[in-house]
Amino acid sequence: MSVRISVVICVYTEDRWGDILAAAASVRDQLHPAHEILLVVDHNPALLTRLRTQFAGATDISVLPNAGPRGLSAGRNTGVAESTGEVVAFLDDDAVAEREWLLHFAEGYADPKVMAIGGRTEPVWASGRRPAWFPREFDWVVGCTYLGLPPGRTRVRNVLGGNASFRREAFEIAGGFATGIGRDGDKRPLGCEETELCIRLTRACPDAVLLIDDRSVIHHRVPAGRERFAYFRTRTYAEGLSKALVARSVGAQEGLATERRYTTRVLPAGVARGVRDALLRRPGGAARAGAIVAGVAAAAGGYLVGTARTRRSGGAFVIAAVPGPAPDTGSEPPPAEPVRLTVRTEKPARADAQGPAEGVLRGDEGAVA
Repeated sequence: MSVRISVVICVYTEDRWGDILAAAASVRDQLHPAHEILLVVDHNPALLTRLRTQFAGATDISVLPNAGPRGLSAGRNTGVAESTGEVVAFLDDDAVAEREWLLHFAEGYADPKVMAIGGRTEPVWASGRRPAWFPREFDWVVGCTYLGLPPGRTRVRNVLGGNASFRREAFEIAGGFATGIGRDGDKRPLGCEETELCIRLTRACPDAVLLIDDRSVIHHRVPAGRERFAYFRTRTYAEGLSKALVARSVGAQEGLATERRYTTRVLPAGVARGVRDALLRRPGGAARAGAIVAGVAAAAGGYLVGTARTRRSGGAFVIAAVPGPAPDTGSEPPPAEPVRLTVRTEKPARADAQGPAEGVLRGDEGAVA
């Protein structure tokens, strides 16, 4: 029987109304039909009511409130808890999927060892084209596939959350997404919740296979504000903060293994290309080289600050259990139950493991964010 895939789209603001409708429409148009679509609204009663009115009578779309604390991780956990498919896929609320998106995911899950599959995310720049200074090696800053990821269907350490899917069994084995790491509306753009989950999953199930299939494509909108260097700097710094939390949870050896390779191989090559382009008087060459250096410095600074904060706090890294069904009302959901799973923290394995947040070089390694 064909695998049933539930699609979860987490939403939080009416400012993305058109994007939300486009995202849902792209899922409805899949060659491999989605088993169901779940729109999870993050503590916004007005948006919840508006979406329920929009999709009143729809049999393939459910609109429900985030049953946990504010933020993307709890929203995803709510979607997982409410879904009924054998596989749960996640799509960003400002992205649209190509028609073969779920088809290639479904093909990958024919192997019972496959526990997660991610896809390729292409940027859609608000200005109509990539800023000349913006290095492709840092496309993860805007939630997209970056230069350095391997082509084809390839084994990785972690998938990227805006275009990803997990076998339901993965959540039964490892628990849900960690709250306190990922996005929370328009606040500082933290991340890495899917990285932490994937590492936790492969620890609990060493035979688990995690893949990226670049044929499963989505197109992610990059608003004008994210085309600016100020956002680039803020996002890379926030990634460093997030990586410090992950390293504190799973240890620096696993938490930063692919990041070291990316820093020592992919990024130096990017700087060299930028310098070469500058010497050849090609637009943006020097700026791209400078942006790579600045991005590494910002991420390293965030990592050092985040490491210091976690050491001072001395607390455990807490993994929220997947919440129960969301209440079927238009009001704010009650506070989430206390978490039921705690992973003890551990200090970084080596002093030289304090590096910035980066990505993958080879297919047997991993992915950033």
